[in-house]
Amino acid sequence: MHGVRRADPEGAPRGDPVGVGARRAQGRGLRPPVNRAAAGSARWIRALGIAAVVVALDQATKHWALGALSDDRTIDLVGSLRFNLAFNTGASFSMGSGMGPVFAVIVVVVVIALLRFIRTVPGRLNLFAAGIIVGGALGNLVDRIFRDGSGFLGGAVVDFIDLQWWPIFNVADIGVVGGALLLLVGTWRLGESSPREADADSSSGPEAV
Repeated sequence: MHGVRRADPEGAPRGDPVGVGARRAQGRGLRPPVNRAAAGSARWIRALGIAAVVVALDQATKHWALGALSDDRTIDLVGSLRFNLAFNTGASFSMGSGMGPVFAVIVVVVVIALLRFIRTVPGRLNLFAAGIIVGGALGNLVDRIFRDGSGFLGGAVVDFIDLQWWPIFNVADIGVVGGALLLLVGTWRLGESSPREADADSSSGPEAV
């Protein structure tokens, strides 16, 4: 007559040494399946929220600059830093003057690419960086669409932050450049962590019997 199979302390039979069956029965120790589509959508929504904050801040400061710095007025701050109103029909930092429509199309392509990137690439830093890049790009795109200018997407971007040794820029430009730098740091950190995770997985593998 066969003996009764004994259970381990976790409630698992001898044939189930890790206790998966017992934990499944008790609802313990097993992670629910990850809904990747829902997770990607949540990241996308958070990034758009960050972008909306940047756009709002950018447009609010531009509105202030148009009122406070008209008639060639300037406001001196610290050292060479001052507020000085200027209008830019090119790219960020007054580069490529007159090529606003071309840069506007490039901005749309970059924004679409970043929104796809946000859904798939992990890391809170990458999420934040992509969000402020999108916000900065959209902030200047709003100017090109709605402000006075010549032709389609030819509106002049409002700039007012003047270092006097660098082209005049705005909050949107800070978002684009700062976000790009943070994105480089974030992707570098992901690249650094991947080899360590692979080494940890190999060192924690099953021992040879």
